[in-house]
Amino acid sequence: MLEVSNVKVYDLEESVIACRNSMRTELPEYTVDEFTDSLVRACKLAPLDGGHNNFLSGIRVSFDLKYPNYISPELQRYHFLDIVNSASKMHKIMKMDFDKCCNKYVNEFTICNMKSLIADYNINQSYENFMKVISNCPQGIELFMRCSTNYLQLRNIYKQRKSHKLKEDWGAFCKFIEELPYATDFILC
Repeated sequence: MLEVSNVKVYDLEESVIACRNSMRTELPEYTVDEFTDSLVRACKLAPLDGGHNNFLSGIRVSFDLKYPNYISPELQRYHFLDIVNSASKMHKIMKMDFDKCCNKYVNEFTICNMKSLIADYNINQSYENFMKVISNCPQGIELFMRCSTNYLQLRNIYKQRKSHKLKEDWGAFCKFIEELPYATDFILC
């Protein structure tokens, strides 16, 4: 099932301070006091229907994501969720251990079928055998990627996915979002 790890948050303090730039006449000082003062203003600018919450796009978040293949098309809907790099089925499927790389919902018949198709490919490495392996790969195969996004996009993802039908996977992702610094103020609202 979906797992998030190695989370890093960047430019949170700087972006919160920058939220007040439209009312400044000179560059701010990036100090603890300035952050504390700006935090109050940032919370007022961050409501879901607020038009001045663009500072949230400056709060960058990077993380590793282990995910079932069926999540890929849904993740790729988000314009500002960049996939830094990901595991490749094309390059590594013949070396994957199908007893370990599938989620708990992939049945034994499917796993046995994949092992058989891979064995056939290893005997005869033809294009047709390769296509049989790729075309029959279960959606429950678990891959991984490094992602980068921002608080503004995570707000959209959270709002759209917190009650999603794929509750184990999107539920884990929403829990990760809820645990980010200042998530209550800037993302969950």
